[in-house]
Order: sequence, then C-alpha cells, then structure tokens
Amino acid sequence: MKLDSRIPSGPIEQKWDNCKFEMKLVNPANKRKFTVIVVGTGLAGGSAAATMGELGYNVKCFCFQDSPRRAHSIAAQGGINAAKNYQNDGDSIYRLFYDTVKGGDFRAREANVYRLAQISVNIIDQCVAQGVPFAREYGGLLANRSFGGAQVSRTFYARGQTGQQLLLGCYQALERQVNAGRVTMFPRHEMLELIVIDGKARGIVTRNLVTGGIATHLADAVVLATGGYGNVFYLSTNAKGSNATALWRAYRKGALMANPCFTQIHPTCIPVSGDYQSKLTLMSESLRNDGRIWVPKKGRDSRPPGQISEDERDYYLERRYPSFGNLVPRDVASRAAKAVCDEGRGVGKTGLGVYLDFGDAVRRLGRKVVEERYGNLFEMYERITGDDPYSVPMRIFPAIHYTMGGLWVDYRLMSTIPGLFVLGEANFSDHGANRLGASALMQGLADGYFIIPYTIGDYLATAKLDRIDSNHQEVRRAENAVGEQIKRLLSIKGKRTVDSFHRELGRLLWEDCGMARNAKGLRHAMGKIAELQQEYWRDVNVVGDGAELNQSLEKAGRVADFLELAQLMCLDAFERNESCGGHFREEYQTPEGEALRNDDEYCYAAAWEYTGPGQAPALHKEPLSFEHVHLAQRSYK
Repeated sequence: MKLDSRIPSGPIEQKWDNCKFEMKLVNPANKRKFTVIVVGTGLAGGSAAATMGELGYNVKCFCFQDSPRRAHSIAAQGGINAAKNYQNDGDSIYRLFYDTVKGGDFRAREANVYRLAQISVNIIDQCVAQGVPFAREYGGLLANRSFGGAQVSRTFYARGQTGQQLLLGCYQALERQVNAGRVTMFPRHEMLELIVIDGKARGIVTRNLVTGGIATHLADAVVLATGGYGNVFYLSTNAKGSNATALWRAYRKGALMANPCFTQIHPTCIPVSGDYQSKLTLMSESLRNDGRIWVPKKGRDSRPPGQISEDERDYYLERRYPSFGNLVPRDVASRAAKAVCDEGRGVGKTGLGVYLDFGDAVRRLGRKVVEERYGNLFEMYERITGDDPYSVPMRIFPAIHYTMGGLWVDYRLMSTIPGLFVLGEANFSDHGANRLGASALMQGLADGYFIIPYTIGDYLATAKLDRIDSNHQEVRRAENAVGEQIKRLLSIKGKRTVDSFHRELGRLLWEDCGMARNAKGLRHAMGKIAELQQEYWRDVNVVGDGAELNQSLEKAGRVADFLELAQLMCLDAFERNESCGGHFREEYQTPEGEALRNDDEYCYAAAWEYTGPGQAPALHKEPLSFEHVHLAQRSYK
C-alpha cells in the first residue's frame, strides 16, 4: 500500500486555495441526491453535519449520547487559538503555523498545519456570528490570553467553559438543519461496524442503546468524528463514554491507524485520590497564565504550603525555561512535574502532585479579576477537593488527556478507505507528537465548518457509486459480524467484570506506555496485554441481554477494542526508537533530560495496517519534509 497524502502543489500559502479550485463541485440540485453519514456530534461532527445540511446534502447524524449537547467537546475549558493578532503582540498565521509544528516536535505535515492556521481566523468570525459569548475587553474587542508553547496571546475564551459555548453555537446550527429536514438525528446509537462495498465506505451498522436493536444505515460517504482513545488508560480526563470502537472497527476494515503511541499527558489535572475513581478532572491550561507552579526545594516537605517561605520554593518551570516559564508546552511541563516528584519533592499525601499557586495573581490583580477569568474553574476545584484556591494553592499532577494519533488521512481528510473521512481528534493529521493547548477546538471546527464541505463534494462528484440496498452481501456480512460478537460476549459468563479488566489494562499502559517508556517496559506490556486479552475472552462476565438497554454490554465491546488498540500503541512506541513530544523513550534524551529526536530514521508518520486476527500489523511510513520550519532541537529556554 502506498500512502498518498495528496498535498497540493504551489507555495504553502496557496496550497489550500489551489486545492479548492482544483476540486470538482456538486451543483445544488444534485446535492440532495447524496446521503452522508456523520458519526459524532462534537465540534467536528456537529459542525460538519450542520454545514453539509446547509449545503443541501441529506445527512444522517449519530451520537451515543441522548443529545449532541453532551458530546465531550463540551468539557473543553480554556480556549480556542486563532491568529487574529488582536493584541498587536507579533502574532500571525505564519507564527501560529510555526508554533504548532515546533510544539508537535516536527512530526506533523507542514501543509495541514499551515491550512489550520489560515482557517483559524475564519473560525472566530463564524462563532461570533453564531452568538458565542467570547470574553471581551472593556472597549468591546474580543479578549485573548496565552497558552503553552506560545509567546503571544492568541487564545479566545469564554471564562473556563469555551468548549460548552462553542458546542452550543454548533448545536444551534445543527438543530436548524434538523428542523429543515436536511439532517436526521439518531441519538443513543453506537456505531459497531463499517460497511465497505467495492472498496468504498458505504454505511455503518449501529446498535440502539435503549432497545438493543441492530440496524443498517447506507450512504454515499461516511464521516467519523468520534474523538480520541484516551480512555484506553481507564483513568483519563475524558468522559467515561468516550471510546475507540468506531475508529477500531474502521481500522479492521482497512483504514490505517497512524501514530497510535502519540498520546498527550496534560500537566494540570487534579491528582488521583483513590482506587475508587473512574475518571480524572482537568484544570484548564489557561490557569498557567496567572498561576505559578512550584514544589518545595527540600524533599518530603510535608508542611502546609503557606508555611513554606519564598526562598524554600522551587518554581522549577520558571527556573528551567526562563523564556516560556509556566507556559511551556504540555509534554514539557508534564515531564518536569514527574521529574520533581521522582526526586521526592512532590506534594500531597501520595507525593504525586505539585502546587499551582495564585497567591501572586490575587495580590497583583485583585480577587475580582481572578474570579472573572477563572471563577467557575476555582469553584469546580473547591467542590472536588474542599480547598479554596484563592487562599490555598491548587494541587495538580499530569494525566492522560488527548490523543494525537488516530486514523491516517490525506490532505483532504480521507482515510485509506475511499469515502471514509475522519475529522477532529479521531484523525492524526495536525498536531504531530504533541498538541498545543487550545488547538483541539480549532482543529475540530476547521475540519467541520471549512474543510470537509469542500473535500467531500469533490469525492461525491468524482466517485462512481452504484446503488446498493440492505440485501447486499457485504451489508449482511457486517450485520452478522456485529451479532456474532454480541452473542460471544454474552455467552462467556465468566467471573470478572468488564471494569476490572479495563482498570488492569489502564494500569499496565500508564506504567509502561505512559509519561515515559522504555524497550523493557514496552515488551513487558505487550506480553501482559496479550495474556489479559486471552483471559478477557475466557472469563469476562457480561450480564443482561443484547435486546435491551445494557451498559455492561456496551462497555464490554469497547474494552475488547481497547485491548487490541493497547497492543498496537505499545508496538508503535517500541518501534519508534527516539523521543518526540508526548512519546518519551527513556533511552533517548538529552543530557538535560529533554526529548531527543532521531530525524534521520524516524521523520515519518507511522501508519499501521490490520492484516487479520492474530497477525502482526504491517507498518507503512509517510515521510515528513520540513521546508518552512526547519528541523531543530526544541528549546523553550
């Protein structure tokens, strides 16, 4: 299989315009002859469905929640990047492009990243027109703040609930199309299989999560916007329902999975408090604008933070990275926190925590200003921990958050299966080995509002699509595969719960394929996960019936996929003998403990092909070239 990224010709500033002009169009009268399936209703899926409905396509839109408003995009807190340069502090499209490529440690396509930076300026206008209540300066102009990996203020925000406000704007656009009859919503439906006919994606098989009914939905193209796979670690900042099943079933049908080991650890999460936890809570990266991160200089200092004087504190990010300070990228901040905790200088009962202190900010700005910027985040922290962050420093520690890996897509966001498009966090395309903060919302909306409406039109205008119906043999084969897996899970009747397997898998991954990896640990993980997978299919206990609301069955299918995905993640990490971004191999680091890339051998996107049950996946490499942001050792000092 040869990977063709279909990057357009011409200067990087003109590639997207050239691509749009070269693409074939579907005239308005013909658009209503085509049906498009969109799976997922977060910012990427919701904006794609709304926009394609507005254009006149027939859209079927699916989500496993009871409403698109519950998509996990709603949990995003801190903001969305755009190169508007409202602060007049030196920002530009090119600087956003540069920061994103550098922040991803030179493991993303330049052409995709430049397009993202270009489109960013349009996203803000779109959202303002929809009524998104971005924060504003006294004179009425939109306000900006800084995020990690940048020395300019380019992040637009709505206090600490930016994702919620953006999703409400997107949801209104989507519901307008539902009311117009151009989008049909299918809430509480989970995609369990992709239908591929004559090599093209032509539909999906779903399970109604309320009734248990299995149904087939056919279309001319399929769009996956189902988010990332961070919940493979069990404990993560993702909603508990977030899963990898749609991606994994597409992978098993021929869509290549790219860079699965590139997972992001977020540095500002509320630390784990006990084995009873099923998820973790994130504190927005925006807090690093005004909060200062520190630990005691002396190891195992158990005194309350207020009793530790200034000269006894180590503001280690400001000390190690004076140019960026507390606003270094997430991977750098996370590893630095792990390092001081490994030295025995962590805080809290477990020693796995550092302080995020707002004492200086309250004294400098006043409590009222801090409250206006971060009030809802402080309230959430106090509700969870019982501590008042206005008077006591927050305790934070890194946790699994975002996944940069995902299904491989070309410049037009199409996977290796023609007709299967992948948007937002579900694809691998824009962030390389580490995502800069406030870029997830930017990518999701860029993909949904401004890219897929063009590229899917070109596909529909040029693809030869025969008429199909539910009696086609491939449709029946897909339905049978879903039914057989459900029967198999229900028939095992073992002694262990689904959650017990998931928790054990998560611990294995966190220890051996988490913030730091090495060859020995990865070999250990792959062996243990293989054993766990065998035990799963021998001893899992799935209660209830398939023809009813059954959350145990839902979770069982998802964990079965997580077990396979975890193996691929460890293999991908094992084969990449370098450190880059969120992939930190302990064997490959600079004398200062920073990530050490090997550009001569690993300057590529690793795309894995499924070769069959029990068979080793095949590795395909997409070489990455850097003509505008030249390869260099990252430095934030």
